[in-house]
Amino acid sequence: MELESSVCKLLVMTLLILNSRTARSEEDRDTLWDAWGSWSECSRTCGGGASYSLRRCLSSRICEGQNIKYRTCSNVDCPPDAGDFRAQQCSAHADVRYQGEFHDWLPVYNDPENPCSLKCKAKGSGLVVELAPKVLDGTRCYTESLDMCISGVCQIVGCDHELGSTSKEDNCGICNGDGSSCRLVRGHYKSQHVSGKTEDTVVIIPYQSRHVRLVLKGPDHLYVEGKTLQGVRTEVILDRSGQYHLENTTMDFQKLSDKEILRMIGPLGADFTIKIQFASEADSVIQYIYYQPIIHRWRETDFFPCSVTCGGGYQLTSAECYDLRTGRVVVDQYCHYYPENVKPKPKLQECNMEPCLDSDGYKEIMPYDLYHPLPRWESSPWTSCSTSCGGGGIQSRSVTCVEEDMQGNMTPTEEWKCLYSPKTAILQPCNAFSCPTWVAQEWSPCTVTCGQGLRYRVVLCIDHRGLHAGGCNPTTKPHIKEECLVTVPCYKSIDTPPIEAKPVWQKQAIELEEEVTATEEPTFITGPWQPCSRTCGAGTQQRAVKCQVLLSFSQTVVDLPDDECEGKKPPPVQLCYRKPCSGGPGEGDKSEEEEEPPRGGDLLDWEYEGFTACSESCGGGLYITSDCHFQDQSRQTGIKVWNKNGVYTRQWRMQLKEAEE
Repeated sequence: MELESSVCKLLVMTLLILNSRTARSEEDRDTLWDAWGSWSECSRTCGGGASYSLRRCLSSRICEGQNIKYRTCSNVDCPPDAGDFRAQQCSAHADVRYQGEFHDWLPVYNDPENPCSLKCKAKGSGLVVELAPKVLDGTRCYTESLDMCISGVCQIVGCDHELGSTSKEDNCGICNGDGSSCRLVRGHYKSQHVSGKTEDTVVIIPYQSRHVRLVLKGPDHLYVEGKTLQGVRTEVILDRSGQYHLENTTMDFQKLSDKEILRMIGPLGADFTIKIQFASEADSVIQYIYYQPIIHRWRETDFFPCSVTCGGGYQLTSAECYDLRTGRVVVDQYCHYYPENVKPKPKLQECNMEPCLDSDGYKEIMPYDLYHPLPRWESSPWTSCSTSCGGGGIQSRSVTCVEEDMQGNMTPTEEWKCLYSPKTAILQPCNAFSCPTWVAQEWSPCTVTCGQGLRYRVVLCIDHRGLHAGGCNPTTKPHIKEECLVTVPCYKSIDTPPIEAKPVWQKQAIELEEEVTATEEPTFITGPWQPCSRTCGAGTQQRAVKCQVLLSFSQTVVDLPDDECEGKKPPPVQLCYRKPCSGGPGEGDKSEEEEEPPRGGDLLDWEYEGFTACSESCGGGLYITSDCHFQDQSRQTGIKVWNKNGVYTRQWRMQLKEAEE
């Protein structure tokens, strides 16, 4: 009996092993691993966590590979009042003494050395402590990334919430999108001080906009007003650097000595109105950039009522423009504003195919042929607006009920046949925005350092969106140039010894410059210098100079107008000088080696003796320096003559004296 019992146990164990191996996946059957176990509970209930699965090695030898694998889970947004996951872990140590004292701990974000350790700082002091070597699984490595810490290691997470995925959101917030569902908006604003006015609106940034960046330069101060779709307004005064929260949107604000910077990753939880409070009579300039979602789209309607009540008819769909924010249908003009929108074509289907009774008169009143579409309202294009701007404009169109035959020809018909759908509007207001106005920027420095000169300024035509556009009255444009006087004498003391003039091109023509790349602040980026325009003597060389900014969220470089970059624009052109041109007038760019000495075997030696007095008192003369001495049988001395353009020619002193005689 004991033997039979042992045999039974052996058979049971064999069956269990066989069943276990049968459950293993095809890829595991050729290895020493058992099948993967079930997934663990998620480390978080929202906000993105991690779950793991284990397997065991079936051999006494070492199995190749990992015995644990992870996947993301709970990829749903947490409630607004849930708080930050890393902050919760820091707060959990508030009831534990550190160095004999209790502290309220705040999280330290974006640690470049170890983003997956729990570093916290004591509230009210500069004490920073690592309270745990690892944060809990599912904690974000960085505040602006989906990458998460798992078992103390930062793991890459794509926008599809898959571990190791390289999927990324486009600038519109669409995972693996092509950027077609939003548009880049940028512009600038200059404060207009009016008597009795203490504030002004800069720009209204619509709901769901992303990657907002504003820079204020000047004495005024920014503040933000949020307006929800329900009309609730909330205001935030930005009085110090730090993070602010408004309508489920985080705002990063920097207050510096000469400017203020506001960033919002988004998407915005409401319509945000950016305003400024006037601080002095001096003007402020604000530059802004953001991605605005396309909030009006076409959608296909349900099928209209059947063209007949019996006997076989047809019904059509149409397209209507609706607001993504409210879900309400709006006039078609809103959808035509976005060229990305394509209006869907109508669809046709059969309906009411049952035979008609003799008493049914609807078929007789409205007989439709095979595949005959419903009558519909057809509107002509809108006329031009009665005004170009400033409000009060009206435009009109005609609306007619038409029928279409089998050949596609349309003819007007009675309006009652189109009453199954509302008649479209024949009048509408237009161009309600304010007219463009001239805005003058600051005057440039005077073009001279002494005496009478000129100064310039940029005058832009700014439209109602704050963008540089056309449409301003040219007769009212402020002047862009005026005279200026620098109260510095334009002469030197007679006792001052003459100073040797050094041409600009005596500097090295092609300098080695540090490579400058675009940053998150608008910066002038210079290209390499092109070769000198001449092979000898004085020439010029050019380079490209652009105002650019790096968009960190998409790692793309965008060209900006020059006035959005601080500081003086680097020169795109400079003088260059490779070597002297040895020939006289008319001899071109002959190289120095081709120049012939006055006599074949004479030995030459340069010696600097200084400049003579200028040959003319005004209008351009010559400085002469005797810098090459040699002697031959006629005792001639070589001299070098510089003209006012900085180009020299060699002459003979004896010949010069003869010319003077």
